[in-house]
Parts: sequence; structure tokens; C-alpha cells
Amino acid sequence: MPVTRGSGERSRSRLVLSRPDADPPMYAWGAAPKHLRTRAQLRAAGLRPGRQGVQALLIWNSRAARPKLADGTRFAYLYDQRRARPRLQVSAAHAAAAAKATAARRLCSGCGVDRGYQPSTRLGCCNDCAAQAA
Repeated sequence: MPVTRGSGERSRSRLVLSRPDADPPMYAWGAAPKHLRTRAQLRAAGLRPGRQGVQALLIWNSRAARPKLADGTRFAYLYDQRRARPRLQVSAAHAAAAAKATAARRLCSGCGVDRGYQPSTRLGCCNDCAAQAA
């Protein structure tokens, strides 16, 4: 039963329990084994998941929208740090090609000026050109 607060607002908090026998295993916030890491934690350590699949889920309660399980709890994928691989380094040529492609997308098709952002595909031009046309 939800707890009613003084202002009439209801609390949505409920107990999240770890289920290590589930497939994949589910761990409550702070209860996961130390060798399991999220993708962001692996990236900060200079690693990537490699070819391993999701090893477990980290679950917690939150009012935020996504991602959610059927019961409304949020989750994050966990990967085994021991099976992770080093991150691939971007070559100078690849970085230059990506920068060139990004620069080409920032050009407005109406005025041809690099506005420093990618113009909306819905508008078809930069904000200034769209304002002048309206």
C-alpha cells in the first residue's frame, strides 16, 4: 500500500530485491558483484564488452521514463569486466574523415553558411533561413 505524505502526494517507492537465480541474474542497486560493470564503467576503464552478452541486470526504482522492466523498475545491463576487451583506438585518418563528414552536415542548404550545428531535416535549412521564410 502506498504511503501518503502530508501534501497528498503518494510515494512510489517499493523494495527492489536481488534475484541472482533469474536469467539473466538481477541485482539491486549496490548488490552486484564487483566484477560486473555497466558499459559506461567499462568505457571509463578503457574497456569494451567485446563479444560477451549481457551477464546480469542492475535494477532500481526510479520515476524516470526509460528503460523499464514490466514491474516499473529501471535497469542497466552489466558485463563481466574480466571478459572485457580493450577499446579500439580511432586512427587519425578515421577521425579526419568523421570531422569532414560532420562539417559537411553543418552547412545550411539555404544560405550555405556553417552555423555550428546540424540544421533540422524537418525545416531543411538553418533557423535563420526558416525564420525568414516564415
